[in-house]
Amino acid sequence: MKLSFSLSTVLLAATTTTNTVNAFAGITPPTTTTSTNEISRRDSFANVATLIGGGIATSILPSSIANAMPDDETARITTRMGGLLDRYQDVNLGISILAPSGWNKFEGEVGAYNLKWQDLVGDDNIKISSTPVKSTTTSISALGEDVQALGLSLAEKRNAKLIKANERFTDGVLYYEFDFAIKDDTHQLLSLSVLKGRVWSVDANCQEKRYAKRAEMYNNVIGSFVPKLT
Repeated sequence: MKLSFSLSTVLLAATTTTNTVNAFAGITPPTTTTSTNEISRRDSFANVATLIGGGIATSILPSSIANAMPDDETARITTRMGGLLDRYQDVNLGISILAPSGWNKFEGEVGAYNLKWQDLVGDDNIKISSTPVKSTTTSISALGEDVQALGLSLAEKRNAKLIKANERFTDGVLYYEFDFAIKDDTHQLLSLSVLKGRVWSVDANCQEKRYAKRAEMYNNVIGSFVPKLT
């Protein structure tokens, strides 16, 4: 079951270079309303936008909307690529991911990211970011059901070409996943999900000239992220 809402109510911006780390910046919530029901719906979406933009809101989507989830499970298929990737778990954040072995790891920067891994040579990096929502909001489908349209909106904000957009429902979590070719010669993979009262963003950024050789690694990293410990 999914819901159809205009993506114009939720304009999500994110990084446009490998040096920029805030994946949630640049939201401008709508203000026009016409009726009580429409006010309630639009206010809810404005609050989602505010939260993803790093602000603070007092209300969020009703649980009947937030809990809308697809029915089909997709198995998680990832590999450590012969030791190129190591399993990383953070007990405090309650997350797990495969991260590149030997890359520098940085702890959270307020308003920017929770964790970041950066290549020893160059600016290639992988970041995990999060922002709080109410615990009753359990699905990234709050951003809209049309993942392709959302991807095009994200691409426009990045000055990028959308290569691919898809949704994946794995282990009870709905992920929106995007592939962008940014016009500054950066390639970015992005995953969005909601769990434990937080919107989670994982983005992998690479110079376009190196992406062909690193695509498998980045796809394994993005696909391995789990916003819970099992």
